Amino acid sequence: MKNLLVALTFATTIAGNTAVAQVQTVAAVDLESYMGTWYEQARLPMYFQRKCDRNTTANYSLRPDGHVDVLNSCEADDGRKIVAQGVARKVGNSTSRLEVRFAPAFLSFLPFVWGDYWIIGLDEGYRWSVVGSPDRKYLWILSREKQLPDETYRQLVDLAKAQGFDTSRLVRTRQL
Repeated sequence: MKNLLVALTFATTIAGNTAVAQVQTVAAVDLESYMGTWYEQARLPMYFQRKCDRNTTANYSLRPDGHVDVLNSCEADDGRKIVAQGVARKVGNSTSRLEVRFAPAFLSFLPFVWGDYWIIGLDEGYRWSVVGSPDRKYLWILSREKQLPDETYRQLVDLAKAQGFDTSRLVRTRQL
C-alpha cells in the first residue's frame, strides 16, 4: 500500500502452534501533524462508547508541555451529543506509543487511569491512522475525512488483522 508507515507483525509457528508477536507501532509520529480532527471509521465494541451511534470524532491539540489535549465526541441515537475530555502523554520517548487519561488530573498518579493508545498504522500524509492497544482489546480506524474509500478501509482492516486484532468484531461508524 502506497504511503503506508506500518510495523508488521509476523506469526511464528512454535511446535505446531501459531503465536502472534507483540503489537508493533509505527516507527515515529510527528505529533504536530497528528493534531486536529479525526473521524472514527470503525472500532472494536467497548463499554465507554456504548451509547455512541454516529458522528464520532477525536480532536487532538498539542500543549506546550508536550502532552496532548483530547476531546472525543459522538452523537447518541436520540441526537444528544456525548463529549469526553482527556489528556495524552508519550510513553518514554516514543511518539507512537501514548497513554490517555479521561479521569480527573488528581488521579494521574494511578497507573490504571491511563489507557494505551498505540499508533500501529499511519498514512505518510496523515490522512488515516490505525490505533490499538497492546492487549488487542481496543482498536480504532480513523481518517481526516468523514468517509474513507472502501478499498482503503479494507486495507486498514487487513493491517489490523495482520497485527492479531479480531477484526470480525469491528463496528463501522456512521458519519453523517
